[in-house]
Amino acid sequence: MGDNFLDNFWCGFAVLKLFDHMHIRCYTLAVKIFVLIKQVPDTAIALEIKADAADIMYQDIPWVINPYDEYAVEEALCIKEKLGGSVTVISMGPDRVADIIRSSFAMGADEAVHLKDTAFNSLDAYSTAFILSKAISISGYDIILCGKQAVDDGWGYIGPALAEILSVPSVSSILKLKISEDKKHATATREIDEGLEVVEVPLPALFAVQQGINKPRYASLPGIMKAKKKEIKIVDAGALGVASAATDLRVWGASRTNVKKLFYPPERKKGKVLEGDSMTVIKELINLLRNEAKVI
Repeated sequence: MGDNFLDNFWCGFAVLKLFDHMHIRCYTLAVKIFVLIKQVPDTAIALEIKADAADIMYQDIPWVINPYDEYAVEEALCIKEKLGGSVTVISMGPDRVADIIRSSFAMGADEAVHLKDTAFNSLDAYSTAFILSKAISISGYDIILCGKQAVDDGWGYIGPALAEILSVPSVSSILKLKISEDKKHATATREIDEGLEVVEVPLPALFAVQQGINKPRYASLPGIMKAKKKEIKIVDAGALGVASAATDLRVWGASRTNVKKLFYPPERKKGKVLEGDSMTVIKELINLLRNEAKVI
C-alpha cells in the first residue's frame, strides 16, 4: 500500500508540474486575468506628421489609455468581482506608460507589468505580440482581455496574433462575456455583419472587447491614493530571455513590417447646396451627377 500511495502521489505531482510548466492554471480555483493596455495619443487633438513623413510629432501630445483597452480593464474587474481571482495589466512602452498603469490600479487592478527596453522600440504588431507572449507565460493565465483595436493604428492584430502564438482560442469584437461556474469554458457574444454570434471556447482563451460591453467605472479617491503606492514590475528583454537586438531572428521574430511614409488623407471637395423648388433641384442634381460626377 505504501508503494502504491507513493506512486500515485508522485504521479499526481508530476501532472501538476506539467500544467505549471505549460503556464496554464488548470489546477487553481482563482481566475488569473491579464489585460493588455496601450497608451495612445488623445484623439481629441490633431496630429502632425514630421517633415520626413516617417512618424508623427510627439512633442506636447497628451497621452491616454486606448479606449477599447479601458473596456477590457473594466470587464476583467467585473469577472474578478464575480468569480474571484486577480487582474494584471500589462503594457509596453517608455516611462510615460506608467500613467495608464496607475489609472488601471486606481480602477482596481491588482498587479502590473511594464515591458520597457530599447529593444522593444519601433516593433511591429507581430513582434509586440511575441514579446507579450513571453511575459504573460511567465506567471500563467486563465483569461486574456484586450481592446478590439488601438485607436492610433487601428490594426486589431495584436490580440489574435498573441492567441495564435500561445495556441489558445480567441474571440474578437465581443459585446458580452460569460465564464462558466467551473471556470473551464467561456461564452462570448460578438458582433458580425449579419448580427450577433455566440461562441463557446475552452479556457484559457483571449477575448478582444469593443465598445458597448460595459461602462468603465470612475476611479475612487481611495483607489487613486492606493494606486500611487502600488509596485509596477519592470521587465526588460533580458528578463524574458530574448535578444537585445530586434534583428536577431534566431531568438525571436524581428519586425516584419516597416512604415515607409505617413500622409494626411486627401481633402474633400466642398459640397454644393442646391436651391430652388423641387423640380429645379432635381434637374440640377441630375445634371451634376451626369456631367460633373459622371456616375449616370
